[in-house]
Amino acid sequence: MLMLQRVSKARVAGPVGALLRWSSTVRLTAESYPQVKRLDFGQITPQTVDFFKSVVGESAVVTDQDDLLFYNEDQMRKYRGQSSLCVKPKTTQQVSEIVKYCHEHKLALVPQGGNTGLVGGSVPVFDEIVLSLSGMNKIRSFDHTSGILKADAGLILENADNFLAENGYIFPLDLGAKGSCHIGGNVAANAGGLRLLRYGSLHGSVLGLEVVLPDGTIYDSMNALRKDNTGYDLKQLFIGSEGTLGVITGVSILCPARPKAVNIAFLGLESYEAVQNTFKRARSELCEVLSAFEFMDRQSQWQAKRFLKTSHPLAQDDPDVDVPEYPFYVLIETSGSCKEHDDAKLETFLESIMEDGTVADGVVSQDESQLKTLWTWREGISEASNMDGGVYKYDVSLPLPVMYDLIEVLRARLDEHGLRSISDASKPVVDVVGYGHIGDGNVHVNVIVREYNKTVEKCLEPYVYQWISDHHGSISAEHGLGFQKKNYIGYSKSEVEIALMKDIKSKFDPQGIMNPYKYL
Repeated sequence: MLMLQRVSKARVAGPVGALLRWSSTVRLTAESYPQVKRLDFGQITPQTVDFFKSVVGESAVVTDQDDLLFYNEDQMRKYRGQSSLCVKPKTTQQVSEIVKYCHEHKLALVPQGGNTGLVGGSVPVFDEIVLSLSGMNKIRSFDHTSGILKADAGLILENADNFLAENGYIFPLDLGAKGSCHIGGNVAANAGGLRLLRYGSLHGSVLGLEVVLPDGTIYDSMNALRKDNTGYDLKQLFIGSEGTLGVITGVSILCPARPKAVNIAFLGLESYEAVQNTFKRARSELCEVLSAFEFMDRQSQWQAKRFLKTSHPLAQDDPDVDVPEYPFYVLIETSGSCKEHDDAKLETFLESIMEDGTVADGVVSQDESQLKTLWTWREGISEASNMDGGVYKYDVSLPLPVMYDLIEVLRARLDEHGLRSISDASKPVVDVVGYGHIGDGNVHVNVIVREYNKTVEKCLEPYVYQWISDHHGSISAEHGLGFQKKNYIGYSKSEVEIALMKDIKSKFDPQGIMNPYKYL
């Protein structure tokens, strides 16, 4: 049994301590969105397949239709392409030869990492060639003094972090999909993750990249220094470009020292105002040891409870309660170099916010096992949201005071249209759940549905994007634009910005072969 240290209004006693299923039943993207037409690209021929086999070897060319399902279908089971060919190179030179051939024959291709994207950006729309980086998964070098890691783009994030852990460092990014996502894909999508509050964005951590450009040219800035003031910082163009400007094949990234002490507090709160006040005080009172501040609404915890099938952290004293009635929950993580110092700071902070009623209830972890267990109640929400059939995900940024308003507005809108009911199976929408990163203004809105439904989609879009624009937010905080949001970029970017991006795209990729139908 999980024996967490209970937080009380009295003094805090003691030390503070799925396999995815790929199925041909997913409807083709081309059928779901008939307004999107195939562009004038070349066709794959037997000669194309033979050439790629000569470059990467026969075993690294996938043509079997059943095997291709994984590469054609996205994690959300919402988009499915029609690619008949996946190529899995092992070296940057092989990638260069593949891309050069595609450039010469005007063959469209989709660079693909772990295929964990949530906006349809990592799978084909029509018959584009899938260029999988899964075979490029080596650590190239690591400097134990500076903390600079150089690795292939196909290295799985969790493997990178495990290697760094053995050397006393930590990868400056943490995601729920860390067991399958690739670091190259993380960079291509400019993933934010759970600890951006502590370590910042990839725009600051990535020191250099190796990228194969759309004509096969290799751009290499892997030996970049932390300080280099000569010319344009070209690598920044590829961070967040989602494979539309080139194929990232290598990453040089600055990694911080790994914390020696980590603590988790899991709290129940009575209002969103209390969530904001707790965050404000955590930044002030926990300061340098604060590494994550996550919030979750009760609906998200109820969904996670159904998925995890175990006792909620704040309901262990009453087995008859599924999820306590607190409207909001907060997970606070601290990490530092001195356990005694960090324990004392967290203990003092918790005493203060409990005594004045800012927080209603809470527990703190006592060991590493409990740390991981508490994180599952936050990280498990995304996967739990898929269990009823499907989910429309909106990963957005908003000013902190209005961040949760979006969830409440969408619930009301779906109710007005007669689409939402958690208990009525005749209604397509199960519920709307909200959770995210208070520290960087990123809220994840999950509209849980029994099946993907055009009526629901029309009710949500573009309404949700217009609301975000009206409140000075961004329609994508960390998952990118992909296929899902490409038509809505105008809600976050001006005409001047969009024109500049299109100019950059046309300069790098005049034939438009890199990840077409996405982004712009």
